[in-house]
Amino acid sequence: MNKTLDIVLKGLMARYQERVPDVSAIINVMLKEGAIENAADIENDHIAFRTLGVPNLGIQSLEKIFLHYGYRRMDHYFFPSKKLDAYWYAPASPAYPRIFISELRVKDLSDKAQQIIHSYTDSITVDPVDSLKLNDGHAVDQFLHSGLWKLPTLSDYLALAEESEYAAWVIYNRYYLNHFTVSVHNLEDGYNTIGEFNNFLERNNFKLNDAGGKTKISADGMLLQSATIAEMVPAEFADGINHLIPGSYVEFAERKPLKEFTHLPSVALTRRHRREGFEANNADKIFESTYASQTGRE
Repeated sequence: MNKTLDIVLKGLMARYQERVPDVSAIINVMLKEGAIENAADIENDHIAFRTLGVPNLGIQSLEKIFLHYGYRRMDHYFFPSKKLDAYWYAPASPAYPRIFISELRVKDLSDKAQQIIHSYTDSITVDPVDSLKLNDGHAVDQFLHSGLWKLPTLSDYLALAEESEYAAWVIYNRYYLNHFTVSVHNLEDGYNTIGEFNNFLERNNFKLNDAGGKTKISADGMLLQSATIAEMVPAEFADGINHLIPGSYVEFAERKPLKEFTHLPSVALTRRHRREGFEANNADKIFESTYASQTGRE
């Protein structure tokens, strides 16, 4: 086990859980219904970060933290309509979650949007991770929850949101954890498929992202995902104005066994026996858990 990584992940999850009430609410209902025996039974499939593709920031900067802890950069994904690139990272040990880092292709935005973003990020003239003590878990935890640039004004936030809701989310939230993911295939019978788990969530009044359908299915049918809708949270902007903005959300993933392992009993299946990686079409729709088309639904 990596004690430094443990500190970083514990800090990320603690702040995320404070800000996303659905996390504790879902866990409590899972315990009540017997989907799990205790919260530690939940396997975290992956966590996700959003970044801006500008000098000294973005994927090339943030990934250094996790590469230092033994993660390996894996597949690249491109999301043309949302102007995003992304990579996923495999941990050195299956005890840890996968990591998914996306990046806004800032140069693909309008001149106005680029100017707004650079008015905040141009103050960062060197990669901040280069001076970070990566073996100090508490320092890394603090960094991931610090403002790398000044707080935006509401007018700048709204102007960005008109063109890229992703850009607006990042300009306010920075590296705040975007979501964590429950591995539903490891839950008790009756809860261990996405279909069953979605039914469980909806009968307990949790709202699901329905972009592309409530269940997002990979082309090979082996990766099924769903997500809650981000709750609107109060945010104070640089000009002192308070405004509700989308926070973070919770994702759920079912990874089916690879064909050569379908003969194994479920209790014998481990991470290496199941479908790995991600699916661009699934992720494209899950990004919308923080978009107005979802958060504005009745």
